[in-house]
Amino acid sequence: MENEQDQHSSPTRKIIHVDMDAFYASVEQLDHPEWRGKPLVVGGNAARGVVAAASYEARKYGIHSAMSSVLAARKYHQLIFAKPRFDRYKELSLQIREIFYEYTDLVEPLSLDEAFLDVTENKMGLKSAILIARQIREKIKIKTGLNASAGVSYNKFLAKTASDLNKPNGQAVILPEEAEAFLEKLPIGKFFGIGKVTAEKMQKLGIHNGKDLKEYSLQFLTKKFGKSGLHYFNIVRGIHLSEVQPHRIRKSLSAENTFEKDLITLAELEENLHPIFKEVIRRLEKSGIKGRTVTLKLKFADFTLQTRSKTLDQYPDEKIIWDLALELLHQETIPKPVRLLGLGLSNLNITEEHEHFGEQLKIPFDSQVK
Repeated sequence: MENEQDQHSSPTRKIIHVDMDAFYASVEQLDHPEWRGKPLVVGGNAARGVVAAASYEARKYGIHSAMSSVLAARKYHQLIFAKPRFDRYKELSLQIREIFYEYTDLVEPLSLDEAFLDVTENKMGLKSAILIARQIREKIKIKTGLNASAGVSYNKFLAKTASDLNKPNGQAVILPEEAEAFLEKLPIGKFFGIGKVTAEKMQKLGIHNGKDLKEYSLQFLTKKFGKSGLHYFNIVRGIHLSEVQPHRIRKSLSAENTFEKDLITLAELEENLHPIFKEVIRRLEKSGIKGRTVTLKLKFADFTLQTRSKTLDQYPDEKIIWDLALELLHQETIPKPVRLLGLGLSNLNITEEHEHFGEQLKIPFDSQVK
């Protein structure tokens, strides 16, 4: 789909979405030459572990992120499990962002491994966003040894969609005149912002691709999907007005842990909640953030989820946060064995000076909180 045409005379924005290819897994293969070319996942290999990232070699066996480590190991018995090293991932992520800022200050990181760039007006004075995307990918390869894919279009939604088209180590462009036909053919599950549950609901309504979605009125979509109906109505028509936001304000700060053995008694829950609480406090102190809403997250053995929250008028100190965490835990009977505990704060006193964009604050693996 790559095309050297660009919108020279149009006021249309030029947006690039850069997405590192299997980032965590690729970093491990970069640093461990003996693992290159082999099926590898980053995550816990214990009985209750979860795959955080899978190399492309592992994906050939049907292994993917969010899959249980047990199932992944069944799919390929010689699968390599690498422990996550977030300090290393963040180090390389910052190097990659330095390259982005050579071209524009309008950079919106989504995580450690992907970001939007608005290059409509750029520091290099280049007219072609396609050329900029290619240069960025080449510089990333030279500086870090890692491959990146990119998508180019006139809005964020289409740029992100395009970045998936020629993965790995490729790029694609969706021009304004191509958008309508492209979106009509796009499977509904491939639309950014339409998750698995929503896609299944749409498919039951006979909506299997963009063309099907386009046939429904705004009134119908709003009735069926609430406020999201307007988003679905717009994106299938190539309308996505969200601008690249260089300072994404963090809305919450949290930590969580998945356990190898389900927790049943309150004593077990209290004992395992405390190190998660201490990790939240450590991160609060490191960032200078405070929050007025404390939320307890419980995922049960049957994978159902429950959250319990309480909001204060003032920002609580460490002791009050712990007291609130216990209060929420004891708020009502725990109905089932618990496989995951999480604790978080929201309603933050956040300002741009506090923003550590792209930093991952969850503990997404089965390893114990340290």
